[in-house]
Amino acid sequence: MPELKIERQHTLGLSGARAVAERWREQAEQEWGMSCTAESGDAEDRMRFARSGVSGELVVTDTRFDLQLKLGFLLGAYSGKIEEKIQANLDALLGPAPSA
Repeated sequence: MPELKIERQHTLGLSGARAVAERWREQAEQEWGMSCTAESGDAEDRMRFARSGVSGELVVTDTRFDLQLKLGFLLGAYSGKIEEKIQANLDALLGPAPSA
């Protein structure tokens, strides 16, 4: 089963990151047919999502977005395209990358 790991740093703080994660959840449910559940914590939030052929988790902290995605056999053939789409989506939601 192909697995994708996408990581993004940000400077939004936890409350700003939570707002972006909520927008991502709405898109995942509406556009991609995902079923999402979220757990909020003091230092991080975890969002689990799934649909036929896909499952994963998004971990949001005050400085990072870490997305892990497992693709089923049929979608595994499209893992490169799927990864590009998710990266572009996260980049659009998070805005420009912070300077080093």
